[in-house]
Amino acid sequence: MERQFTGVVVRATGSWYDVRTEEGDTVKCRIRGRLRLKGVRSTNPVVVGDRITAERDEDGVGVIAEIMPRRNYIIRRASNLSKESHIIAANIDRALLLVTLFAPTTAPEFIDRFLVTCEAYRVPVTILLGKADLAAEDPEAVAQFKAVYEGAGYPVIEVSSVTGAGIEEIRTLLEGHTTLLAGNSGVGKSTLAGTIEPGLDVRVGSISESHLKGRHTTTFSTMYPLSSGGFLIDTPGIKGFGLIDIEEAELWHYFPEMMQLAPQCRYYNCTHVHEPGCAVRAAVEAGEMAWSRYESYLKMLDEDEKYRK
Repeated sequence: MERQFTGVVVRATGSWYDVRTEEGDTVKCRIRGRLRLKGVRSTNPVVVGDRITAERDEDGVGVIAEIMPRRNYIIRRASNLSKESHIIAANIDRALLLVTLFAPTTAPEFIDRFLVTCEAYRVPVTILLGKADLAAEDPEAVAQFKAVYEGAGYPVIEVSSVTGAGIEEIRTLLEGHTTLLAGNSGVGKSTLAGTIEPGLDVRVGSISESHLKGRHTTTFSTMYPLSSGGFLIDTPGIKGFGLIDIEEAELWHYFPEMMQLAPQCRYYNCTHVHEPGCAVRAAVEAGEMAWSRYESYLKMLDEDEKYRK
């Protein structure tokens, strides 16, 4: 048995890591101490999707020695009172953000923060509008949602694990790629994952009726091999999504519709908040850019300013 090997982290529990080797074996690994001492601001120095090199110790346990450079990753602030970051996953071809309009309702600000982070780290996103069987009872809300996000440049797929709507379209997206599936607790991520790939062993929880919020069912991110040849990364339900390492002056760069409008602004360094001749504000007032998206932008500027120093 080769002592040294390379592979991809498919599960990270904080102290132990499952690594899938190039031969397709899974090796339980721990982290070499000095990896923790390189000034990594993240709460988790090794994450699902990382390509690593490791070596087996005398007991055959893998020891991760090196993390290869990441192509991209999705990161969020670890908590509302923290400057530390938490990387959800790395080396992703696409993110699927599962949102729901009913039972529970996904907040627009959460959606927009996730999208901003994906834009900043060059991860393409497709929005999955879940529980389409429930959403069908309010077609106006669905049409309004799709107008906002398709207008911003994001594909939106209506999906339902009950009716099977959108499932084949998602399977086509997943073929041969590494895809992250994310969303708030309770939106049906684990159920959807099991519908996309029958037999996938993902734990499923229930909605707490008293709060209409999902109980956490997935504790750690896990990468699952798909029969199509790709991989699906199932993530823990995310309550909040704080931005980190995004400069205030750059924030609007991560709103695609604002990037399209900005060249028409009177001032090249327009912040799109108070300047005269701002094409972004004019578009919002004319209904050409969604107010909810602009409101999210203003909130991010205001609420996250203290974290960017």
